[in-house]
Amino acid sequence: MTGPSESRGERFSEEGRRGPSTGRPSGGERGGSGRAEGPRSDEGGRADRSGDRGRSFGAERGDRYPRGARPGQGGDRPRGGQFGADRRGAGGRPVRPAVDLPRQVAYQAIAAVHRDDAYANLVLPAMLREEGLVGRDAAFATELTYGTLRQTGTLDAIITDAAGRDVQRIDPPVRDALRLGAYQLLHTRVPAHAAVSSTVDLVRSVGPGATGFANAVLREIAGRDVDAWVAKLAPATETDPVGHLALAYSHPQWIVRAFAEALGGDLGETERLLIEDNERPPVHLCARPGLADPVELADEVGGAPGAFSPYAVYLSGGAPGELRAVAEGRAHVQDEGSQLVANALAVAPLDGPDGRWLDLCAGPGGKAGLLGALAAQRGAQVTAVEVAEHRARLVEQATRGLPVSVLATDGRTVGADPKLPEGHFDRVLVDAPCTGLGSLRRRPESRWRRQPSDLPPLTRLQRELLTAALRAVRPGGLVAYVTCSPHTVETHVTVTEAARRCGLPVDFVDARPLLPAGMPGLGDGPTVQLWPHRHGTDAMFLAVLRRG
Repeated sequence: MTGPSESRGERFSEEGRRGPSTGRPSGGERGGSGRAEGPRSDEGGRADRSGDRGRSFGAERGDRYPRGARPGQGGDRPRGGQFGADRRGAGGRPVRPAVDLPRQVAYQAIAAVHRDDAYANLVLPAMLREEGLVGRDAAFATELTYGTLRQTGTLDAIITDAAGRDVQRIDPPVRDALRLGAYQLLHTRVPAHAAVSSTVDLVRSVGPGATGFANAVLREIAGRDVDAWVAKLAPATETDPVGHLALAYSHPQWIVRAFAEALGGDLGETERLLIEDNERPPVHLCARPGLADPVELADEVGGAPGAFSPYAVYLSGGAPGELRAVAEGRAHVQDEGSQLVANALAVAPLDGPDGRWLDLCAGPGGKAGLLGALAAQRGAQVTAVEVAEHRARLVEQATRGLPVSVLATDGRTVGADPKLPEGHFDRVLVDAPCTGLGSLRRRPESRWRRQPSDLPPLTRLQRELLTAALRAVRPGGLVAYVTCSPHTVETHVTVTEAARRCGLPVDFVDARPLLPAGMPGLGDGPTVQLWPHRHGTDAMFLAVLRRG
């Protein structure tokens, strides 16, 4: 897809300096929810507006951010966090920052993801706490951050067209600000003039020479709604259905193809999955059996019992880590699909002894916590293996007080490590490292980081871990292979190849009866694939094997 000519981008820059003819004001009111805000301050982006003259879009310095640059910073760090508003103007009067705090935080989170390879679900909560954002402001910052990251692919195509040049040629801080502004214009109810002016103010603090360019590009974007932009830029469904879905729903084409293949080529259902992938996911709690009743927990936290897992509680929002039940170890945050696949291993019929369970890839500890609580009720012991020491510590924290022992070692050392003898365990869980394509709605940046080249080393590791698990389980024992990915190479291909190559007699167990009765869309078996659009869970895959 090619954008307009270079001269068009130059025209936009000139138009931005003299003001577009749309009739929309170029400054003034801003606000996340249509709230009127006070007068803007030039502090935090001290460049005179005349500095825009003669520049089209930032410094074109390549893919880097200014060292230590933070929007709104100038002089000493203000009280109240990185973007605190306790600044003083002439005469000591408080002066409002040029950009409101929720947008500042959203921008910094997005920049950290692209600049530092950070994870939004880790950096954003820390920023919200540091700045003291709660309630509507925290919700607005969260929506801007996650929404912009999810929609990056489509936003970049639109920005490229509106700017008349490839988005990758725009200076990175300005590029992220434009993404944030375009998201507000196309996917929120923020008034267009507020989205444009607040974004231009943000650009003034991170790339002062690009304010005219940003103003013109954003006003061009504001001239169409998102459906009109998709109609203009997306390939025709008749000639390139995957390309159309990829741009319309902001997923890389290779992921769209992988989803379509896993769904049997049904592009209509693939579209429903992509739509669900772009929705804000609910928070699920796991009420640990023997420690919390899910109905009572739902009443305690203001949630609702889950639809499928006997331990699930749905939360409408808030900060689950601050709940007393979580702090006390009676519950933990865990997607309902993860609960279902771990519980499936625990409830599968088994002949013979049933006291030694193994979680071969335990970090960060959600499934080990559920298995540990179930084991405590049945007099069993769980060995939890995690190769990364920091993640092993997380498993220890997650399973404190439960019959779980944690080993910081490589799960592939079964037979070589005396603590992992062959033929020793009754039930084994392999929650294998994977691309994570099944949880893209929770990790919005992952869809842009993963590449097809990630698959060969991952699938090799998956086969090796599953083979180790089959060696670790006793004859007659059970192994559950789980991935948070529907990619057929990580699911069916990995399982069948490992079973074929392991040199041991292996039978597949039908996993469907191990899930709650009445669950729809479980397929023909013996494996099960869960889906966000069918089940409201992450796209978890489950195969259960019995060693002969």
